[in-house]
Amino acid sequence: MLEVETEFRRGIFFIRLKGVLNKKTVGILNEKVTDLIEKNGFKNIVYNVENLNYIDIKGISTLFYSYELLRNNHGNLMVCGINNEEVRKKFKNSRLLKYANEINDELTALQLINV
Repeated sequence: MLEVETEFRRGIFFIRLKGVLNKKTVGILNEKVTDLIEKNGFKNIVYNVENLNYIDIKGISTLFYSYELLRNNHGNLMVCGINNEEVRKKFKNSRLLKYANEINDELTALQLINV
């Protein structure tokens, strides 16, 4: 199961993920987030994966798609809270962190992006 919480604050779209992001649950993320990104033209997104227990390649691909959307808007994608070792392995084995900035927490994002 995947829970998605979103918040737009000070020019940053925060997306907090809890549970499992895999081929069975990416639809939940797409339904709640992708349309918002496309329609609103967000420039700064932070995925908080602190409470994510598992992610597979389909989940990584979905996060990468957010980067693709942001790139068209000249935006920034950040990921924070990669504490789970299994999740960290998946991120390291993917190319996502070559394009997204890994930060410590949401407060760091607010400090980096002074909007």
